[in-house]
Amino acid sequence: MYKNKRQLSFLILPAFLVILVFAIFPVVWVVINAFFETDFNSGESRFVGLYNFHTLSEDWFFTSSINTTIHFSIITSLLQVFLGLLLALLFFKKFPGRQIALPIIIYPMMISTLVASSIWRSWFHYDFGMLNHWLGFIGVEPIQWLFDPSLALYSIMLVDLWQWTPVTFLIILAGLQSIPKDVLDAAKSDGASYFQSLLFIILPMIKAHLFLALLIRSIDTFRLFDKVYALTGGGPGNATETLSMYVYKNGFKFFDIGIASVASLVMLFIACALSLIYAANILKGQQQK
Repeated sequence: MYKNKRQLSFLILPAFLVILVFAIFPVVWVVINAFFETDFNSGESRFVGLYNFHTLSEDWFFTSSINTTIHFSIITSLLQVFLGLLLALLFFKKFPGRQIALPIIIYPMMISTLVASSIWRSWFHYDFGMLNHWLGFIGVEPIQWLFDPSLALYSIMLVDLWQWTPVTFLIILAGLQSIPKDVLDAAKSDGASYFQSLLFIILPMIKAHLFLALLIRSIDTFRLFDKVYALTGGGPGNATETLSMYVYKNGFKFFDIGIASVASLVMLFIACALSLIYAANILKGQQQK
């Protein structure tokens, strides 16, 4: 197809340069910074070896940010897949107004995260927010959605569910639409109920789509930053400080680049581990075929 290897290399070079500059080089630079301590007053860097790793392992705020991130990621990603599955099963069947309801369902994922956060921040307002206004109709006292340490993280979860459940919904709906209609008709003609078809035919056949939706949302929720920054800034206290927020504060507020780099490597390691799990699952599925 190509005359020689030089021509092929020339065509690949632009993409390789983009990956090198925007993906590989930043990671290498973070790895280097993890072993140095930088004084921004003098502009000098000092090699400290594994000191930053040791300091990070004893930092309570780092441990707390990991626990918060894992807690948020597990609950939110599972709920998004579950709600996405329910919506996909609903929209898998035709019903009046389906074409109108579908754009409304996916609308939240089309808007900017900061815009979504601003909308919800006004809804969460203690005195004038829509949520507390509705609660007042049923006699419930106003709630400090973003200023109660026990509720702030779950309030951010609610925003994330509203905005990104449509992603899992579309992935799972695509999986449902890929199921051969003959299979479902055969099960129905054999006397299988809807729930039997769901448990033994539909769910096994869309297992890969469910896993993909779960992985995508797990990775995305694990690196959560924008909603936390816009809604709470990591507060109250450090109740909503995720790992990304921890990296941001250490790197751009306290200018401790070494600690921020080590924390970034932890995030990278976990994201790579999740990706490898999905890749292994794909390879296993191909081998079974």
